[in-house]
Amino acid sequence: MVLEICTMEVRADSEDAFAAAYRQARPILTGTPGCRSVRLTRGIESPSRFYLLVEWDSLESDEQGFRRTDRLPRWRALLEQYYASPPVVEHANDVPSAPARH
Repeated sequence: MVLEICTMEVRADSEDAFAAAYRQARPILTGTPGCRSVRLTRGIESPSRFYLLVEWDSLESDEQGFRRTDRLPRWRALLEQYYASPPVVEHANDVPSAPARH
């Protein structure tokens, strides 16, 4: 499993419109093969900052199944008008809670 963490800075006073657009765009992600879950959170100290957390089966699920298809342009068409700056995307893996046994 791979966790995609996307930090999005939204223009001030457009947060509610962005959230509404996200609700419209969400099925684009959830319908992508290999997408396990999607969650959007909003900053408390920085209410114009949103964090999109997407769990993918693999990095390839994101790169091949989402980014290199018509899904990414459709996603952007709904959301990018609200961005104050380009989103920052990173991928991460879980750290095991116990060391591996040899």
